[in-house]
Amino acid sequence: MAIHLYKTSTPGTRNGAVDSQVKSNPRNNLIYGQHRCGKGRNARGIITARHRGGGHKRLYRKIDFRRNEKDIYGRIVTIEYDPNRNAHICLIHYGDGEKRYILHPRGAIIGDTIVSGTEVPIKMGNALPLSAV
Repeated sequence: MAIHLYKTSTPGTRNGAVDSQVKSNPRNNLIYGQHRCGKGRNARGIITARHRGGGHKRLYRKIDFRRNEKDIYGRIVTIEYDPNRNAHICLIHYGDGEKRYILHPRGAIIGDTIVSGTEVPIKMGNALPLSAV
């Protein structure tokens, strides 16, 4: 897990670091175009909140918050940047061939295996129902 440290050229670039594990291009069947009509406009398209707008176009990544693939082991394939939230996401390849995004568990690296269910061990990345904890 290599971390690239930047050379300081301005005060804003001090203490900057990028993790080389983070991949940028997402899976096409797990993203869709998000209609972002806000940007400070009302229903008629008139600017009502000043100094809002612009920004880079973002695609929404479908995140599996339910984790309903029970007792099927999955492997972390990539760790990616998500422009819609303040967290990284992981692409998981499950044993049955399904691919899903989850929020990146702290400390998880590429190649780790995760599982969700009622009888799984309590470790970082695994998902248990509250009745089983």
